[in-house]
Amino acid sequence: MDDAKTRTRRQILEAAAGLLEREGAQAVSTRSVAAAAGIRAASLYQLFGDKDALLAALAVHGFDLYLAEKHELAPTGDPVQDLRRGWDLHVGFGLRHPAFYVLMFGTDRPGRRPPAAQEAHDLLLRFLNRVADAGRLRVPALTAAGLLHSGVTGVTLSLIGAPAADREPEISARMRDTLIGSLTTDPPPATDPSLAARALALDAALTTALDATGATEGVTEGAAVPLRPAETALLRDWLHQLAR
Repeated sequence: MDDAKTRTRRQILEAAAGLLEREGAQAVSTRSVAAAAGIRAASLYQLFGDKDALLAALAVHGFDLYLAEKHELAPTGDPVQDLRRGWDLHVGFGLRHPAFYVLMFGTDRPGRRPPAAQEAHDLLLRFLNRVADAGRLRVPALTAAGLLHSGVTGVTLSLIGAPAADREPEISARMRDTLIGSLTTDPPPATDPSLAARALALDAALTTALDATGATEGVTEGAAVPLRPAETALLRDWLHQLAR
């Protein structure tokens, strides 16, 4: 995309974002955005096609803002506390950008969500794998990610839907501590972590190694995980059985 188109696209997205934040998704139409951006509607159609495509691009823009904040969270020495901080950042983002949040995490039809949501999911898994590496995760990281995502989006959407004067912010903290407390353990003894904690830690280390190599076919010389795909799948199944 040449510079002129890039500038026009950014101009349209900024105008659409302003309308979305001020007046909500119902105010975002191709005509209103074109007028706010000071361009012809034909230029908008050339770049985005229709209103659905424009809203999808706005959702991606919202995820860019969200992920930029997430990436600024420097890890501490306590991965469970990092989970709590990530929860609070998520809820805070939603309350500061409610219309964006509903567009990003609400869905206009079953089974549909913006592709950019996958990066947010992968980031949560990285946080959880650090918890597992420390021997403090009770369940597989993928299961924990699903529970945490459901919990934090439900709390955030609930708070957004309530009038500001009626919101109870402590609900988020109580849900956060209850859910994270059910998924994690206290730091294990330095010399004798439980079998389940060891299994989950090894599963997390295996995930990290596979992600680092990107290997999905066979065994290559010097590979971080010298196992065939079927062997890796069997090992992970055993680890999940031991973690129960």
